[in-house]
Amino acid sequence: VEELIRKTPADGLVAGIGSVNGDLFDEQRARTMFISYDDTVFAGTQGGHGHIKTDRMLELANQLSLPVIFHAEGAGGRSGDSDGDPGRGFGGTEATWLRLGELSGKVPIIGVTAGWCYAGNAAIIGCTDIIIATEDALIAMGGPAVIEGSGMGAFLPEEVGAISDLAPAGSVDIVVKDHDEAIEISKKTLSYFQGAIDDWEAHDQRLLRHVIPENHLRSFDIREAIELLADKDSVLEMRAEFGVGMVTAFVRIEGRPFGLTANNNAYIGGAIDSDGSDKVAHFWQLCDAWNIPIISLVDTPGMMVGPDVEKSGLIRHCARLFITGANLTTPRFAVILRKGYALGSMAQLTGSTRAPHFTIAWPTSEHGGMNQEASVQLAHRESLAQIEDIEERAAEYERLLANAYERGGGLNVASAFEIDDVIDPAETRHWLIQGLNSTPNPDPIRRGRAQFLNTW
Repeated sequence: VEELIRKTPADGLVAGIGSVNGDLFDEQRARTMFISYDDTVFAGTQGGHGHIKTDRMLELANQLSLPVIFHAEGAGGRSGDSDGDPGRGFGGTEATWLRLGELSGKVPIIGVTAGWCYAGNAAIIGCTDIIIATEDALIAMGGPAVIEGSGMGAFLPEEVGAISDLAPAGSVDIVVKDHDEAIEISKKTLSYFQGAIDDWEAHDQRLLRHVIPENHLRSFDIREAIELLADKDSVLEMRAEFGVGMVTAFVRIEGRPFGLTANNNAYIGGAIDSDGSDKVAHFWQLCDAWNIPIISLVDTPGMMVGPDVEKSGLIRHCARLFITGANLTTPRFAVILRKGYALGSMAQLTGSTRAPHFTIAWPTSEHGGMNQEASVQLAHRESLAQIEDIEERAAEYERLLANAYERGGGLNVASAFEIDDVIDPAETRHWLIQGLNSTPNPDPIRRGRAQFLNTW
C-alpha cells in the first residue's frame, strides 16, 4: 500500500467536473468534464483502476450531457500491471473506448496532448472530436518499443508520430506551441459549443470591398477575408496543414458562433480535391451535431480534375460533400465571393443554391458550368478555327469571352433568380446575422445524438 501511495497516486488519472469559461457563460453552460493522465505516474500509462475511473467519468458525462476535455499524453497500456486478474489477457472487458464511442455526437469531446502519446492514449485522443497537440508532441498507435518488439526495427521517438507528419496528414486539428497554449486553445475551442458571448468588436467592413483584386485572374488571401468578416480575434482554424485547398474555421459574428468553410484560391485555384472534401464534410458534421450555423464562402473553379486526383478516389471523396450537405439540419448560409463554377460550387453550397437559407454573391462573382475561357474554347472551337486571320480570330474569341463573363456575372445570374441577391461585401455580416435571427433555433444546443461523428 505504501508503495502504491508513493508511486501511483490516483492510479495516474485526474478527473472531475468543473467550470470552463465561467467568466463568459452561466454555470450550466460552463460545466465540463475534465480527465487527464498524469505522466509523472509510470509515464502516463493506463492502469486497470485508472480505466475504471475513466469509464465512470465518461458514463457521468453521458448522463449529465457534459462536454469533455481529455488530456491524454502518456505511454499507453501499463505493462506488468498487477491490478487485474492473474488470468487477464489483453483487457478486452475494459469499456473505455465503448464509452467514448457512445459519447460521439452527444457531447463535444476535445483531446489535448503534449509530449508522448502512444498506444492506448493515442487511441483515446483519436476518438475525440477535436485534437489539440503541442508542436513537440509525438502521437502514434505504437511507440518505438512496440515497433522494435514487432521486429520492424529500432526507431527514435522523434521518428514516430511527429507533428510535422501528423498535421499535414490531417490527424491533428490544432497545433500549439506548448502546454499552456494548449489549455487556452482548448477553452477557446469549447466556447464555440457553449454559445454566444456579449463582448465583441468588428473590423471595418468596408475593407471587404477591396479583398478581391480587379483582375479576376489574380489570387487573393482568403484568410484575410475571413479575418475581416469575423469578430476580432475570433477565428480558430481547424486542420490548417491538411486539405489546404479548403479552409475550415470556427468564427464569431456579433459574438455568435459559426462554422465557416471556404475555398483557398492560392492552392490549385480553389478546386476541391479528395483531402479538401474530407476536411469540409467532417467539419460540417461537427457543426451539425450541435447546431452551430454554417457559413460557406465559395470561390472555386469546380472539382479538381486530372488522372492524379482520380487515383485518390475523388468520386467517392467529393460525394461526401453532397451526401453530408443534403442531410445537414443546422442553419447554413452561402456567399459566393468570386468563382462559382460547376459541381464544386454546388457541393460547397451543400447541394444547390436553394439548399442554404440564402445564397448571395458579391459583385465580383462569376458563374457557369466551367470556367468561361474553357467554355468558349469548347463551344466555339469549330467556328473560331474557320477564321483564318489570327488577329481577327483573337478578336472574336475576346468578344465571345466578354459575352460569357457578362452572362455569367453575378448581377445577371441574380436577375434569373439562380441566386438570391448580389450585395455590397460590406453588408455580409448584416446578412448573416439577420439570416440567423430568422431561424427558429439559432443557438448551439446539446440536443442529444442524432448520429455518431465520423472520426475522419
